[in-house]
Amino acid sequence: MTFSRRRFLQLGLTASGALLVGMRAGDALGAAPMPPELLGDDLVQLTAFVMIERDNRVVIGARGCEIGQGVITALPMLIAEELDVDWSKVRVIQLPYGYEETDGKPGNRYGDQFAGGSTSIPTAWKDLREAGAAARWLLVQAAADAWSVKAHDLQTQSGHVIHADGRKLSYGALARTAAARQLPDTPIPTRDPATFRIVGKPTRVVDARSIVTGQNRYGIDEYLSDALVAVMLRCPHLDGSLESVDDKDARRIPGVKDIITIDGPKTGEVFDGPLAAGIAVLAENTWAAIQGRNALKPVWKTGPWTEESSTALSAKANTLLDEARNGIEVRRDGDLAASRKRARHTVSARYEVPFLAHATMEPPGALIELRNDGALLIASLQNPDGASRLISKLTGLPRNTIEIRLPRSGGGFGRRLANDFVAEAVLIAKQAGKPVKLMWLREDDLTHDHYRPFGVHAMSAVLDRRNRVAGWSHDCAATSRTYRAAGMQDDPLWKGCLEPDDFPAGLVDNLEKTFHPVTSGMPRGWWRAPLHTFHAFAVQSFIDEIAFEVRRDAVELRLEMLGAAREIPYRGHGGPVFDTGRMANVLKLCAEKIRWKDKRDDGRGIGIACHFTFGGYTAHAFEVSMDGDKLRIHRAICVVDVGRVINPLGLEAQIMGGTIDGISTALNLQITVRDGQVQQKNFPDYRLLRMADAPNKVEVHVVESTIDPVGGGEMGIASVAPALANAIFATTTVRIRKLPLMPELLRLL
Repeated sequence: MTFSRRRFLQLGLTASGALLVGMRAGDALGAAPMPPELLGDDLVQLTAFVMIERDNRVVIGARGCEIGQGVITALPMLIAEELDVDWSKVRVIQLPYGYEETDGKPGNRYGDQFAGGSTSIPTAWKDLREAGAAARWLLVQAAADAWSVKAHDLQTQSGHVIHADGRKLSYGALARTAAARQLPDTPIPTRDPATFRIVGKPTRVVDARSIVTGQNRYGIDEYLSDALVAVMLRCPHLDGSLESVDDKDARRIPGVKDIITIDGPKTGEVFDGPLAAGIAVLAENTWAAIQGRNALKPVWKTGPWTEESSTALSAKANTLLDEARNGIEVRRDGDLAASRKRARHTVSARYEVPFLAHATMEPPGALIELRNDGALLIASLQNPDGASRLISKLTGLPRNTIEIRLPRSGGGFGRRLANDFVAEAVLIAKQAGKPVKLMWLREDDLTHDHYRPFGVHAMSAVLDRRNRVAGWSHDCAATSRTYRAAGMQDDPLWKGCLEPDDFPAGLVDNLEKTFHPVTSGMPRGWWRAPLHTFHAFAVQSFIDEIAFEVRRDAVELRLEMLGAAREIPYRGHGGPVFDTGRMANVLKLCAEKIRWKDKRDDGRGIGIACHFTFGGYTAHAFEVSMDGDKLRIHRAICVVDVGRVINPLGLEAQIMGGTIDGISTALNLQITVRDGQVQQKNFPDYRLLRMADAPNKVEVHVVESTIDPVGGGEMGIASVAPALANAIFATTTVRIRKLPLMPELLRLL
């Protein structure tokens, strides 16, 4: 979706005199509902980023999908900074999805509302600052007219325009006349970051109080007065279907109103709707719908994947690697075969990573109302544009008649980038003829997900006579991320599993990366820091193995491979360059904080790892010990460089959360398959980290920087698993090459 600078900065005037920056007053369709505490305060519904009241209060709209990454705070901070107002006087509200059409072309009045790949901050760094600067420019021009002076003689401070002689006017007093002005055709300069008063200061999440007091409304909390609650029973077999269902007992449950069947995707077709065939029970309340579902007696057809199992997939992947035939070349530098002939040492190892579910605290779900003249969707989303297109496709409704509201989500991690649950709600509502609130249970969530791929990594390194890495090969046999994925059918099969420019590409003269696709019927999707959590465990664990084999310091080996500070071309997400100096800096600081060089005689082991993720540089270090069959994490350290930090408090929280998520995932989490069915049904089977097993503290160290910012939502997870595995080896001498760590550790001890 594209839009011109002028279109983005267009403005209008509300009936109450509030200044609206970002769109015309006539574009009120899809305006966000006003919070109750603002009703009756001479405010109108939000139709843009900024509203300024005559009493000088400021309301700023947050455009991003808030899934816990803090954009509801960080993005408005950018606008408030350029607007030059006191943050304490700002009230933030969540904007809806801003679809609009200009000259017949689709666009978004608010800009990019996608929440994935840690892109919210870098995409907002320029345009939201410009939106704030445009509002301030209009106010200054209005003051210049009022005083008959030159605008360049005026300054702004804390919501006021100030003349050199001491006169000042509040923004609220200037709002009406400011709104009547036109913006210039040339860009309005933004402020020098050296003058920032809001950006870079630790700022609490704007809705923190409502969250901790239980007042905040998530997608799962939303209702419409006449909506029926729908709960589905889905086919447990990959690509299975419904043969028949006995629903007589279900229909007798008090409160059950209807029972509807939904077709699943045809085998081999792109996943652009529901993931599975199912039966929806519609009822007056959730309890009745669940009881109705429990009373169903379905007969399922098994589908083509009845032989699929995790054991078979592992065997298949290892066979492909053993045979080393028909692999897809991802990258080839130098002459690896020749370097092997000259090698003093060759080190090889294989690492296995499992399927993973997203397991968001708030399961998927959607509240949908379909009318002849439009639709309303209220749901926790990461990809509202995709939801808009999907609803239009399934209903035939023009997209400009579809309203989408974006409540805070109880986690995302990539699960809500897919909109299969929205498709289910639409198909059910079409048959029901009434608004529908679709509720997923935890069992639905774990057994019908877009899983992170499964794979085996075969690593090999060639070392010269000085024990320096002279050659490197990385063969990956995995279930391709592109499998039946909408929008990825023209992508190479290795995308999402192996990146040609990731470490150590560009750092060793002789390099080979090869991909071997493994056939599987499991749906796949983006999982938090997807590519990087998939392969960082193998790459960073392998470096430690090399160091141990040739009796070298693991940190020094990494620094030697990184070499002199320089920028290397990087074509993947987070490019266009990889800065070896920034990576070396976070690694050295992390080693310093964990006291890497200290001699230890207390039975504890330390491990370290680093990784480049989506433009950010991160290193983790852990100090651990074993207490019987329990792993104790005594210290957890993360050093991160994401460029200029918008909200240090928010970034610290993101890195802490990512580290805890990484520990939880690395220690115990995996999705397994048997007879074409997912085996994990609920949290007893998918054991998230318990508080007793977590470190008491995650020490976060943020590198100060003036480089343009990148996001922080996914930087804190990729290097956790290898750092933990390396620490476990240091304390137990057991090298773990298969995730999750704890089952494998207990097997090997």
